[in-house]
Amino acid sequence: MSRELKPIPQFKNKVEEHAFWESRDSSNYVDWSKTERARLANLKPLSKSISLKLPVVLLEQIKGAANKR
Repeated sequence: MSRELKPIPQFKNKVEEHAFWESRDSSNYVDWSKTERARLANLKPLSKSISLKLPVVLLEQIKGAANKR
């Protein structure tokens, strides 16, 4: 016996959709037993780590500016 799934509503924007899924269990809307695993091959990172030596004073200023945002 399979339970009836709730219909997924239409969203006006991404913020509304995020708020909806943040407060609900997706298993009430999607039958996860019927899904297929996605293969995401050859994805490239969007950012890259670098090492950078800065004077301590400059680093503190940068951190302070970032925390203000």
